Amino acid sequence: MRVLVLNAGSSSLKFALTDAEEERHLLRGRVERVGEAESLLVLGGEKIPVSAPDHRAALEAVLEHAELGRIEAVGHRVVHGGTIRESRVIDEALIERIRALIPLAPLHNPANLAGIEAAKKLFPETPQVAVFDTAFHQTLPPEAYHYAIPAALAEAGYRRYGFHGISHAHVSRKAAALLGARVEKLRLVTLHLGNGASATAVLGGKSVATSMGFTPLEGLVMGTRPGDLDPGLVLALAREKGVAEVERILNRESGLKGLSGLSHDLRDLHRAAAEGHEGARLALRAYVRRIVFYVGGYAALLGGIDALVFTAGVGENDPWVRAEVVQGLGALGFVLDEAKNEAGGPVITRGTPAALVVPTDEELEIALETRRVLTGR
Repeated sequence: MRVLVLNAGSSSLKFALTDAEEERHLLRGRVERVGEAESLLVLGGEKIPVSAPDHRAALEAVLEHAELGRIEAVGHRVVHGGTIRESRVIDEALIERIRALIPLAPLHNPANLAGIEAAKKLFPETPQVAVFDTAFHQTLPPEAYHYAIPAALAEAGYRRYGFHGISHAHVSRKAAALLGARVEKLRLVTLHLGNGASATAVLGGKSVATSMGFTPLEGLVMGTRPGDLDPGLVLALAREKGVAEVERILNRESGLKGLSGLSHDLRDLHRAAAEGHEGARLALRAYVRRIVFYVGGYAALLGGIDALVFTAGVGENDPWVRAEVVQGLGALGFVLDEAKNEAGGPVITRGTPAALVVPTDEELEIALETRRVLTGR
């Protein structure tokens, strides 16, 4: 099945043409600066100026310049699906459900809807599937997704949802294949470490704990987001600065950027730390400490750990972070293999438990989910 995968962001459109039977991409690219005067199509190493005032125009630019050929289905990444437990064929009722969830994901769901609406107009007869970032975490037990707040608030939707689920699901299965085991038999902790970052405890192939919560602000230290905070601190800031300004600070000025006073990019922080920048050194220590804290707690919840999985931009490309985390977990039995870590894995430890580097591929996961929904396989 040839699946066109679309991942629409607020100012971008990532796409992939994927053979879901052979599990390989035939073509990948993106349109940058959607909605701006000068948009750019990045395709096969080329950067092509295009007109993309909206996502429909961006998709039209892709169709004009890319040789997609026959498309049998379209799969869409949707960040927030609320309590939807699995990928679904897109119909008007589902579109309205996604629209109703915009208050929970105001930066993401509107863009995802724009991608869906553009594809429906350009491919009106082609089946389309929504694959939700939150769906993988709908297996969380009640004691994991409930906050300790009044029940009426929980019933109104104030609960842990979790994110990066497409990535966590993908690397869980890939890690099991690397270990020569069935994912249903494994206790895994997966670390999606990018500008956004999250940890997930995976037991028998299912998410049982995850660090992001009601929003993607909770959990690990991230590029510009703080992760865990005392709610009283947020209330104090809101009283002093107003809700809108606090929302801006927590989404755009915190995390590594806030701690270092320098940058959200770990590459910048490594260079600065080597030159003696104390803010950069603090940010790096805090970043690793929070990861170690979560992995240790999740290992306890799982009753042990068979493998730790690093993925996404930082997880796949920063050997220093991997080394510091693995060495910080020595009490759990992890033994770093420095040479294999520097080489990028896939296995970066000696003995058991194992630490792995597994590249994520959300577009492939979306294509496979699209095929599963449409064929039952």
